[in-house]
Amino acid sequence: MKKSFVLLAGCFLLALGCNKSSHENEEPSVPEEESVMATQRQCNSYEVLQEQLKADPELQKRMDRIEEFTKRVMENPEGFRLLSNGIIEIPVVFNVLYRTSAQNVSLTQLQSQIDVLNEDFSATNADYNLTSTYNSVKSGAIGVRFVLDAVNRRQTTKTSWSTNDAMKKSAQGIAPTSPTTKLNIWVCNMGGGILGYAQFPGGSSSTDGVVLDDNATGRTGTASAPFNKGRTATHEVGHWLNLRHIWGDATCGNDQVSDTPLHNTANYGCPAAGHRSTCSGTPVEMTMNYMDYTDDACMYMFSLGQRTRMLAVFASGGPRNSFAQP
Repeated sequence: MKKSFVLLAGCFLLALGCNKSSHENEEPSVPEEESVMATQRQCNSYEVLQEQLKADPELQKRMDRIEEFTKRVMENPEGFRLLSNGIIEIPVVFNVLYRTSAQNVSLTQLQSQIDVLNEDFSATNADYNLTSTYNSVKSGAIGVRFVLDAVNRRQTTKTSWSTNDAMKKSAQGIAPTSPTTKLNIWVCNMGGGILGYAQFPGGSSSTDGVVLDDNATGRTGTASAPFNKGRTATHEVGHWLNLRHIWGDATCGNDQVSDTPLHNTANYGCPAAGHRSTCSGTPVEMTMNYMDYTDDACMYMFSLGQRTRMLAVFASGGPRNSFAQP
């Protein structure tokens, strides 16, 4: 993996991700029989994070330290080595869990997901220039490249999976492969209309990675509209790289990024251009941001501040610095 770091100046603020972990013998968060096709984006990041904080009293301390580090990067970017001309290559391991042959998604579908991630994180996606409102703060290339490393498959008898991380355990699912140097993505049939969830920096390496519903993976095969452009993974990898939802998981909440406007709540579908927040100042909301809840076709950018926050995790002393090593 080739990594090259240099000083980066003029950046913005920062944010946190989404996940949950619990024990396999606990009641699942979503009943197994509730396997429904999603019509609105649902990540469940805030709810599952609260459960993880209850299960692991030390997690909040780790998150606080990560947040303090990220703020130091924002306040003094010259003092940290952040990506400039080099590219961080992130090996991706797909762990496919299936009951039916359709759920055993093809290599072509998985590769299409890698392609989407590379387009969205390099700002080469075809819809990148659709916004005119936020041209001045569009991130441009983040500086990471995703490479398909391996595909693991396992047939199971489970009808659907909940957010209790059972798919990440060898007893029922597939344990992660080298999670400190590889991004593990579990692809399975999620229950309750959930499209996916991710583990933010600071969580246990034994459950680290991203989970995607098979109908929201890539842009071919079983991928179903309106989540058939691979943007669920872009959203969840944003969490894995320490971004919060753009509304801060609260009414007019704080996503810890200075150049994203206050959102009163999540947006769904494809909001009309110029949609305004009810928060202070009534700003035009950044509904096209990958960290909102809009449909795949209507999200297509990160902000500069989000770029800085994501790169901070790879800096020396950052929680995902191991991915930046030669």
